[in-house]
Amino acid sequence: MFDFRPLTIKGAWIYESELFTDARGSFAEWFRLDHLRECLQREFDVIQANTAFSKKGAIRGVHFSITKNGQAKWVRCLNGSIWDVVVDLRPGSPTFKQWEAVNLNASSSKSIFISEGLGHGYLAMTDQTVVSYLLNTKYSPNEELSLNPFDEDIAINWPHDEYSLSERDLQAPSLKTLMDVICAE
Repeated sequence: MFDFRPLTIKGAWIYESELFTDARGSFAEWFRLDHLRECLQREFDVIQANTAFSKKGAIRGVHFSITKNGQAKWVRCLNGSIWDVVVDLRPGSPTFKQWEAVNLNASSSKSIFISEGLGHGYLAMTDQTVVSYLLNTKYSPNEELSLNPFDEDIAINWPHDEYSLSERDLQAPSLKTLMDVICAE
C-alpha cells in the first residue's frame, strides 16, 4: 500500500507507504520512483542526497533554488520529529505566498515531495533530529536562495518560542526583496 496525498499548495504531496512492524521494530520503503511516476506522472532523477542533524529548536530554511530547471525535493525524517513547511514562491500561482506545514517523524512512514518553485524549511521538534532529502539537481550556491523564515508577508506560524538558525537564514531577505532581485535579473 502506498499513497500520495496532495497538500493545498499545488506541487507538494505527502507520501505514505506501508509500515511493517514486528518484534524487531519496523520497516518501510520511503522512496519509490515507480510510485512517483505512476501517481504524479512526472520524473524525479535523484542527483544528490543530503542528511541534516539538528537540535530541538533548529530552523533550517526557508530555502529554494533558482536553477534553470528548479529543484524538487523528497524529504524524510529519519530520527526525531520535524514541523516541515512548504511555501509557494511562484509568482502567478493561486497560492503564491501561502505556506503549509506537516509533521514528519521517524516512527511514521511519511515523506514529503516538494516540486520546483516551492520553498522549503523545517523546525526540529526534538533533539537528535535527522532529516534526509533527495534532490533532482545538485547544490549550486549561487542559485540557492534563503527566504527569512520570519518574513511578515509570509507569516509562518512557527510553533515554540526559542529557535536556533544559521547566520545565513537569520540574515535572509524578505520575499519582497528577493522578488525585486530575481525580477531585476
